[in-house]
Amino acid sequence: MTTKRTAAALAALGALLACSACAGADNTALGGQPADAAKLRLTATTPAAKGELASADWLLEDEPDSLDLDTQGTSAGRVVLTNVCERLYQLQPDMTIEPFLAEKADNPDDTTLVLTVRDGVTFHDGSPLTADDVLWSLERHADPDMEQSDEFGNVASMRKTGPREITVRFKEPDALFTKALAGDAGIVWNKERVTEAGKEFGTPGQPDACSGPYALKSWKSGDSLTIEAYDDYWGEQPRTRQVVFRWAADSALVNALKTGAADGAYAESPNTAAALRTAKGLDQHYGPSTAALVLIPTARGGLKDPQVRRALSLALDRKGIADSGYGGLVQPWAAPVGSGAWGYEKGAFAAAQKKLDRYAPATPDADDLTEAKRLVKAAGTPTDPVVIGTDSSQGRTVVANAVRAALQRIGIKGRIKTVPTAQFEEFYSDPQARADIDVLVGDWYISKADPMGFYDNGLADSPNNWVGFASKDYDRTVQRALATLDDGERAELAMDVQRQFVSEAVWIPVAQVPSALILSDRLTGPPASQAYLYYPWAAHLGAKKGG
Repeated sequence: MTTKRTAAALAALGALLACSACAGADNTALGGQPADAAKLRLTATTPAAKGELASADWLLEDEPDSLDLDTQGTSAGRVVLTNVCERLYQLQPDMTIEPFLAEKADNPDDTTLVLTVRDGVTFHDGSPLTADDVLWSLERHADPDMEQSDEFGNVASMRKTGPREITVRFKEPDALFTKALAGDAGIVWNKERVTEAGKEFGTPGQPDACSGPYALKSWKSGDSLTIEAYDDYWGEQPRTRQVVFRWAADSALVNALKTGAADGAYAESPNTAAALRTAKGLDQHYGPSTAALVLIPTARGGLKDPQVRRALSLALDRKGIADSGYGGLVQPWAAPVGSGAWGYEKGAFAAAQKKLDRYAPATPDADDLTEAKRLVKAAGTPTDPVVIGTDSSQGRTVVANAVRAALQRIGIKGRIKTVPTAQFEEFYSDPQARADIDVLVGDWYISKADPMGFYDNGLADSPNNWVGFASKDYDRTVQRALATLDDGERAELAMDVQRQFVSEAVWIPVAQVPSALILSDRLTGPPASQAYLYYPWAAHLGAKKGG
């Protein structure tokens, strides 16, 4: 599943910024200190905790809409529930996956997956987790009205084939299905509890229906949400007994962390981390993520021509955007998906990424601009202004200004169209809403640690292929990659697809956005990578010192 940010995250991406131009500014007005994006070190984990904690106070950027991720898959709910619910596979901090509630997985042939359900696991009400619960959960996820239904489009059948065995058969080989089972499509619910709660499941006052290291203790709507260690958990007991979640955004979140009113947070906005870089008593950790800042062109005007799109990509000052717009806490990037997608063949993907600089340089040099101007001339310089869609957040404003400056450098006029954040959301989903723009200042992340979880956006029939890119070779290669189970072979295909996508500028990459963990300097243990959305991070949270 590919996904854009939520409205709250979109607003947060730039709300703390004080600069309004793309060059020559810094983020000292934030109360922080700009980082050097080129030197930003990404680590998947933090040092292991040595001591226990009775309780920790944790901040979310907004209150969960629901704790039923089948109906409301927001990041706030996921940050909580990843400690409460478990999946058939588990995403690891290094973004690889391992069988989990399915203790074993076999492929007797390329279109069959046999899952052996882990024995000895109990739900939080004390009842055993069974193969019947697994099958029922998979069928619920696959319901067309549920958030994860798109992950099951290639499934031909799902059946219980033994006391602890589920067999899934596919129409075609499916390389990404097990990766989906490490996400929300792999959550195993307690069938009895979900059925009993009905439409109220996932709302305040209802118990959870899961088997993880923590159980939901209370949810006081508008105030707080508390999880508590489950004493009969089948695995290792958490180091922190209780976690109390509250929510705050922008300056309120920053102040709570600065004053010690909260012990930590995963910052959805890099600018939150930038505002806290010099704060005493806090540590910051940055980890690999699949998220990226991107420009998404439409077929309305001059950017319909691939030569003009390539020219814009060559002329864009990505380093200026990273330094001025995000305090150096995003990194100029030549692909539309971050390095957290490299859940396998990391070395090969890293080498391929460097080769993409020819299409998307961090800082354009004289040769880049010469080539960009040549491409524009060959296409016939557009006479109408390129309309850049954005909201009023400062981060997006910086990107939009940088796009307009890049267009001007290659002889094209640019005009910025600014809308409220709530209206901005409509650009993603409603073709009519974007009927008057030529390019959207956007951001995107994927839930799977596999680049092929992104590149279906370039298929000719994809609803996210707004510019009308059509290539039979591209479509064939994508379909081959999605059906290739061998990681090495799929990586080769993925790198070919990536090169085509970037060279054609179907979307124009701007920067990758690392995960940011902000933590009291007394504490350590959670992962720093995007795995925190799918891995029980709180179970590893603890004190730096033992005793």
